[in-house]
Amino acid sequence: MQKKPMAPGVHWLGAVDWDRRLFDDLVPLPDGTSYNAYLVQGTDKTALLDAVEPAMADTLLAQLADVPRLDYIISQHAEQDHSGAIGLLLERYPEARVLATAKGKAMLLDLLQLPEDRVEAVADGDRLELGGKTLTFLHLPWVHWPETMASYLAEDRILFSCDFFGSHIAASELFVTDPCRAREAAKRYFAEIMAPFRPMIEKNLDKLAGLPIDMIAPSHGQVYDKPDWIVAATRQWATAAPANLVALPFVSMHGSTRRMVEHLTAALVARGTAVELFNLAVADVGKLAMALLDAGTLVVGAPTVLAGPHPLAAHAAFLANALRPKAKFLSIIGSYGWGGRTVEVLAGMVPNIKAEVLEPVLCKGLPTSETYAALDRLAEAIVAGHAAQGFAARVD
Repeated sequence: MQKKPMAPGVHWLGAVDWDRRLFDDLVPLPDGTSYNAYLVQGTDKTALLDAVEPAMADTLLAQLADVPRLDYIISQHAEQDHSGAIGLLLERYPEARVLATAKGKAMLLDLLQLPEDRVEAVADGDRLELGGKTLTFLHLPWVHWPETMASYLAEDRILFSCDFFGSHIAASELFVTDPCRAREAAKRYFAEIMAPFRPMIEKNLDKLAGLPIDMIAPSHGQVYDKPDWIVAATRQWATAAPANLVALPFVSMHGSTRRMVEHLTAALVARGTAVELFNLAVADVGKLAMALLDAGTLVVGAPTVLAGPHPLAAHAAFLANALRPKAKFLSIIGSYGWGGRTVEVLAGMVPNIKAEVLEPVLCKGLPTSETYAALDRLAEAIVAGHAAQGFAARVD
């Protein structure tokens, strides 16, 4: 793929990874992804912002074939999908200097073992003059690592935002052409990666609020040439109250827990509360993360295996704890054969979820009429809790 012009002296470089379906051996990528780098050429100096996944380094180097000199490599984020090819770039361009935050410099030395004398730290607000092109560095800690920064090109009003406003999409078009698809991908990305850092996201959104921005160029996904909507959507995901929605991940080995899940779902829907079900044996955890971003209540459906929760239910609880959802209520339902500690184990796995625990519903073997009555009471408690909190229907 050839480099693509964005503005005079500004080009997209990088690689579109159509085939990748898993990120960090954890995050599903149903639409692939891209690793975006950006070349800014002034009259005096040239800078490359970020690099690419090491496996795609040859693509980046080929795009730079007609660039005889590179003065600066701006490392906005030390994670290897952005920085992994920097070592090869330094070999090709012996005059190049790497610029990063102080924490970024330390991480680059640890993760890539770059020569220390070729990496310099830049402070928040530092400016880099390239000749008719001026980059201002904006430290954005915890978006999503502590060393992350963005770069603002004043003359063209472009924000190179690194992982901020990113999305995992493989596309041949440089700019967003399908806002609906882009919004879903960006929400998935936010839910999977940014959600645990919502308070810091809000602060960094406020930090960027005064900048005149005509274009946002993230390090994954397409470029936003009409950026207002993605900024507004990101603020909503970070700050909006939970919705009148129950996220219900479950697993059922012999059908008993499934019967309970189906009854609770019907009881909630009949009372005006939406439910999203996730059969953990086949579910896309990215979709679950998106539901957790919105849900007012999390209910985990878990049969008991060897005196504890089914491992898939434990994995869902671990994921939810890591993502720190906004949910205000939490409960557990499930079936067991002869006993166990499913409730205790799952409850101990979610200390980051600051939610009111509603009475769990467990049954021995198949659910009985008493089980269904208890599930009805749980549905009523959830609906009452949502009403008291003023939860409204989900916006998107």
